[in-house]
Amino acid sequence: MQQIPIRDVGGTLVDRYARQYHYLRLSITDVCNFKCNYCLPDGYKPSASRTPFLRVDEIRRVINGFAELGTRKVRLTGGEPTLRKDFTAIIDTVRQNAAIDTIALTTNGYRMAKSVHEWRAAGLDAINVSVDSLDPKLFHQITGENLFHQVMAGIERALEVGYSQIKVNSVLMKGLNERDFNAFLRWVKDKPIQMRFIELMQTGEMDHFFSQYHLSGAVLMQKLQQNGWQLQQRALTDGPAKVFTHPDYVGSIGLIMPYAKNFCADCNRLRVSAKGQLHLCLFGEEGIDLRDLLQADSQQAQLKLRLQQALGSKREHHYLHQGDSGVRAHLASIGG
Repeated sequence: MQQIPIRDVGGTLVDRYARQYHYLRLSITDVCNFKCNYCLPDGYKPSASRTPFLRVDEIRRVINGFAELGTRKVRLTGGEPTLRKDFTAIIDTVRQNAAIDTIALTTNGYRMAKSVHEWRAAGLDAINVSVDSLDPKLFHQITGENLFHQVMAGIERALEVGYSQIKVNSVLMKGLNERDFNAFLRWVKDKPIQMRFIELMQTGEMDHFFSQYHLSGAVLMQKLQQNGWQLQQRALTDGPAKVFTHPDYVGSIGLIMPYAKNFCADCNRLRVSAKGQLHLCLFGEEGIDLRDLLQADSQQAQLKLRLQQALGSKREHHYLHQGDSGVRAHLASIGG
């Protein structure tokens, strides 16, 4: 696709639809130790390419480049990011950039009980944990791992070490775990948890699974609004969730509905893969290589220019509603 020049925006990341990008989702590994049925049902399989994942010095340079262009929030993703032995060092590296206001993590939670105090000490500000069922047996069925109690202990430990709120992600699936919806509501009644329900998304390897289990987030939103839940205003660096609160609940509810009309209108996030590819959309192109510009501090100006120029080809929206998931075979390849 021919790149469309973007205007001089004073050292920020702005696309041709006037969307500003303050949020970077940085994958640090493709490897995952869970086998979730909606993502990696057959488990992680290494790619034919032996290209290593980004080193810590490369991560520092990509963070610095984005930060100089206005990025204020960084989310570490995978695969399962905590599988990296240098994970705490990576948090510390991101924390060294004073322009980054928030460092967040998306994790399956299996290491939280043991290590979350180290992550907090290193500077991790926020945690999202995947919990697709409050029934241990169904959790095992969905994830392929019998680790429900370990993950739940990790959430409790995170609250103990000082996190004021934990976000919990669940992919609700028709006829499978949708019956957990009310159980999740009861769970957050007295806990500082934002329960986030993510609409199942179609990917190249999961077409049949999608058609069997997809549940519209609009159905959940209607249930919430009928029961007194109120939609909250979205902050500058917030992700795509529509967040609802209720005066009788300590916790809150988030809905991520990629099939909703105008879902992409307020997009504020870009993605970098674990091997240094810039992705303008979760459901998009092959990626734009950044790694050749992450080898020396002297390359920062070139890196920033490539990032700005890349936004000239960002599409106005994805085409999921037309059944087009782009080149994405599964979400673990880019951090969801």
